[in-house]
Amino acid sequence: MAASQTNPEKNSELKPPPGLKSLIDHLITVYPDQPNPLQVTTLLKYWLGGSDPLDYISMYSNNGQGAGDEERILPHWHYVSFGLSDLHGDQRVHLKEEHTTRSGMGFELTFRLAKTEAELRQQRECPDKSIRPPTWPANLLQSIARYCFQTGNGLCFGDNIPWRKCLDGGTNSRMQSLLVAQDPQLASIDTPFGTVDFCQIVGVTEEELEQASRWNGRGVLNFLAKDVQTGGDWLVTNLQRTMSVFELFPETLLNLQDDLEKQGSDLAGVNAEFTFREQKPTQMIKQEIDFQSLNERCASDENNRPLTDSQVKREEPSFPQSMSMSSSSLHKSCPLDYQPQAPDCISLDGIEITLAPYAAKYLLLAIKDRIRHGRHFTFKAQHLALTLVAETVTGAAVSVSEPFGVLGYWIQVLIPNDLVPRMMEAFCNAQLNGKTEPTKRLEFDWPDKNFKLIVDQPICAAPLPAAMSIEAPIN
Repeated sequence: MAASQTNPEKNSELKPPPGLKSLIDHLITVYPDQPNPLQVTTLLKYWLGGSDPLDYISMYSNNGQGAGDEERILPHWHYVSFGLSDLHGDQRVHLKEEHTTRSGMGFELTFRLAKTEAELRQQRECPDKSIRPPTWPANLLQSIARYCFQTGNGLCFGDNIPWRKCLDGGTNSRMQSLLVAQDPQLASIDTPFGTVDFCQIVGVTEEELEQASRWNGRGVLNFLAKDVQTGGDWLVTNLQRTMSVFELFPETLLNLQDDLEKQGSDLAGVNAEFTFREQKPTQMIKQEIDFQSLNERCASDENNRPLTDSQVKREEPSFPQSMSMSSSSLHKSCPLDYQPQAPDCISLDGIEITLAPYAAKYLLLAIKDRIRHGRHFTFKAQHLALTLVAETVTGAAVSVSEPFGVLGYWIQVLIPNDLVPRMMEAFCNAQLNGKTEPTKRLEFDWPDKNFKLIVDQPICAAPLPAAMSIEAPIN
């Protein structure tokens, strides 16, 4: 990528494509004094074989709002991407999908970075001199976009991204993870190719990420927006911030914990390696099925599908261990790239699941803060998904009489009401408190339910390039 003072609309002798023009026109209404912002431009476009899916990232100077004690929005740099939505409409990047109202992936990325004291001082002393914003946020947005393109996973408001390192590549900032909010200025627009949401990436501390993962991403964002120190109304990321919102305002953590106990968690799943096999209480086998056979079948089906040029996967991105993604229904909690049409559900007599140790910290949350509140929770491996469902979840393929089922490449396990307190007690006794990863093999067995859960490294599971967490209200 290269930084340049250019506008894609003014830089081209040709009329800009309709999707691109819609985004530019929208930004001009927000920044009428900056029709030609500094941009980071991809030299080799994605559809020509380049590795960067974002064609452009515009960088605007925003003066914020208020001053002194009345300051609500810090002066900042505002970064906006072009490329996750459909800019061209000719399928060079995004295939046209039936029954969808979104443009391309349906969103673009934004980021707001507080200006440093040095930048503000330079701006005051030399008001006529153009100040170049940092370009590392463009690399950050490009990395997130690359992940979205290569996995097919989109972003929604409230999602969380555990980045696990300083956002600017340094070592001093506590802002080492991300939440996804709706951009307060840009919101969403309609373009000739569909709707586009502007998803703002917000830098947060590890404690803020942890609470967003356990409870509710939107709720934590609301806490951050209440004070200019933690982002203010427009959720400006300040790399110089040294305290979390819970350290600055301890009462917010008490409120959060109270809401978590009463309402449960909005975290509906995580990426995690797992294997499974059928437990057979009798000698009769309904149908031989296990992780290895199903995983190989799914991989074979995916490999044998014809791919268009725009669907060819490029080199896997370097991305954090855990990634957040939203869905609003049980069906969408199986975010598999390929699922056979109208598969029949295969009922199993019993099931033994082996779950990777790094995902074990989510077991208590899954039962206590999801299943106990009548919701579901999903673990997604490379090709398969495993969803635990409560008795009251609608649309499930399993029931109290047939609690274990395989629907295509989606394994579902119904957790009956009487098993919930037993599982909670077992996970508490094993100290699966969500903070530490178990260091030894753990086995949980409920023989009266024909259900066994093992925490150990799955032998047959292929490593995942990235993991995700799914945050959503449950129907």
